[in-house]
Amino acid sequence: MMTILPKQLVALVTVCVLAAGILVACGDNGNAKARRLIKPHLVELGPVRRAPVQYAAERAGSLRALRQVKLFNQEEGQIERVLVREGDSVRRGQVLAKLDARILRAELRKAAAKRRQAENELKNLKSLAAKKLVSENTLERAKTTFDVARADESVFTTRVSYMTIRAPFAGKVAARLVEPGNIAPKHTHLLTLVDPRQLVTDVQVSELLISRLNRGDRAEVRIDALGDKVYVGKILRIYPTIDPATRLGRIEVLLKPVPKGARAGQFCRVTLYNSGSRPLVVPSTAVRRDERGEFVFVAGENSSAKRVPVLVGLRFADKIEIQSGLTEGQQVVIKGFIGLEDGQTVKAVNVKPDSEPSPEPGKKSKNSA
Repeated sequence: MMTILPKQLVALVTVCVLAAGILVACGDNGNAKARRLIKPHLVELGPVRRAPVQYAAERAGSLRALRQVKLFNQEEGQIERVLVREGDSVRRGQVLAKLDARILRAELRKAAAKRRQAENELKNLKSLAAKKLVSENTLERAKTTFDVARADESVFTTRVSYMTIRAPFAGKVAARLVEPGNIAPKHTHLLTLVDPRQLVTDVQVSELLISRLNRGDRAEVRIDALGDKVYVGKILRIYPTIDPATRLGRIEVLLKPVPKGARAGQFCRVTLYNSGSRPLVVPSTAVRRDERGEFVFVAGENSSAKRVPVLVGLRFADKIEIQSGLTEGQQVVIKGFIGLEDGQTVKAVNVKPDSEPSPEPGKKSKNSA
C-alpha cells in the first residue's frame, strides 16, 4: 500500500482546486456564449386602448301588427248579422256583428218591472215611516229589495249590450270566422281586428348586445317583399329576461311610418346599432384561446411576453372588447405566436398603431375617398 506524504497531499489538493476552477470558468463562459446565441422571439405588437366603436347587428324577423285583438262573444246565442268582411276598414265603436238578444231583452224588461215595483213600495213605506206607521226593519227590507232589483236590471242591461260586437279601435278586419245563422257558444272567436298603422317585429339578440341597447335607439328595417329599400325603425320595447338555453334576449322594433305595401306577416331584416361607447379594445388577432380559456401575451418592460387571461365582450370589425384583464396603454402581441411561450424574451419588429374606428354603415371614414 502506497503512503502519501504530507507534501504530496498538499500538492494533489492544489491541483484539484485549480482543475475545478478551470471547469467552473469554462462552464460560465459556455452559458454566456449560449445566452448570446439565443435570439429574442420576433413579434408584432398592438396597443390596448379605449376607442369609439359602434356595433351593427342584422337579425331576421316577421312583421306583426302592434295592436291586434280577437273578438269573442261573452253571451251565447245565434249570430244574427255580421256587418264586415276581411279587409274592411272600421272605426272605433262601429258595430261589427249582432247576436239574437230577444230572450235577454225580455229578461231585462222583467228586471226593470221588478225594479219599478220595488221602487214604488219603498216610496210608500218611506211615507208611512215618516208617520211612524211602519217599523224601521220593514223599511230596511224594502230598501234591500229595491237595491237587488236595481242590480238585476243593471246585469241584464250589460248582458244585452254584449250581444252587439263593436270595434275597440280603428283598424281593419283580418279574419271573419262566423256567418249569420251560426250558433255561437260563449267565448267563440268571431272576428280578428288589427291596426295596420303600426307594425313591429320581434328579434332575438345576444346577451352581450342587449345590455347596450336602449329604448328609442334607431334601427333599420328592410322588407324583402318591398325590395332593397331601407326603412326607419326604433326599439320600442326590450324584454327583461334572457333565455337560459340560448342566451338570447328579445326586443321589439317599431316600424313607423309604415311603408306602402307593408303587411303583417312579411319577412324582414333588422339592423341594430348600439349606442356609441368607448370600451377597452385590442386588435382581434391578439386574443388566443386554449383549454384554459382566452388569453393574450402582454409585452412587459423587461421585453418578455407574459400570458394574461382576459374576459372578452363584443367584436367590432378588427377589434375585440376586453372586459377585464388588461389596462389601457399596455402592448399585446398580435403576430408571431408560433413557438411563443410565457416568459419568453420578445422583440417588436414594429408597433402596430390602432386603426381608425370602423365607420358606421352608410358613412365614410375620414380617410376614405
